[in-house]
Amino acid sequence: MIKKIKPSLSEKILFIFLICLGILTFSFFFIAKNKCLFVKKINPEKIQFNNPENIAVMNVECGNVIIELYPNVSPVAVNRFKYFIKKGSYNKSAFYKVIKNTLVQAGDLEFGNIDNINYFKIGSGQSGYGTLKSELNDNFIFDEGSVALARGNKLDTEDSEFFVILKKIELYNGEYTPVGKVIYGLDALKKVKKGDKSEYVLRPDFINYFKLMK
Repeated sequence: MIKKIKPSLSEKILFIFLICLGILTFSFFFIAKNKCLFVKKINPEKIQFNNPENIAVMNVECGNVIIELYPNVSPVAVNRFKYFIKKGSYNKSAFYKVIKNTLVQAGDLEFGNIDNINYFKIGSGQSGYGTLKSELNDNFIFDEGSVALARGNKLDTEDSEFFVILKKIELYNGEYTPVGKVIYGLDALKKVKKGDKSEYVLRPDFINYFKLMK
């Protein structure tokens, strides 16, 4: 008859430790792979907006980003922005420029579509509709969630590109053309892929779709 050998207390403790270690390792791997795990999902259909005609929904990897547009602040820029949204021009537009905890930028219609991206020229593309005159507003405060049109070093060079800031940047006040602010879902933008050693991102995240509520 084979005699059973009972494990010692230290062996039991070691076994339990190894099981716990395995669970922790698996959990950490799962959380690291799922960057959207703790991002709150926003359903715009369940929100009542006072001015739905000025509400835009940008869907990204980690969920919906709800932007309230300000045509009373920058009427020409917002009109251009709405036009591109309605046309679907921003769909699949890459977030090619991402500065950690600072801003994300997309909207290069010529070189920034994820299906036909040009890493050598992205950021210099044109929409084909010409540039706009800058609509600067000293009363607009560039705090967390502000959305504005990007431009070159000179004024009056805004076109289709836009950025969203992830923190308050006072230096931007009166320097860029604002189009609105994120009112829900900013956390989803904070999860957008960043560059390893540069603000420019290889194999970037992108906008799934952009639409107006009305």
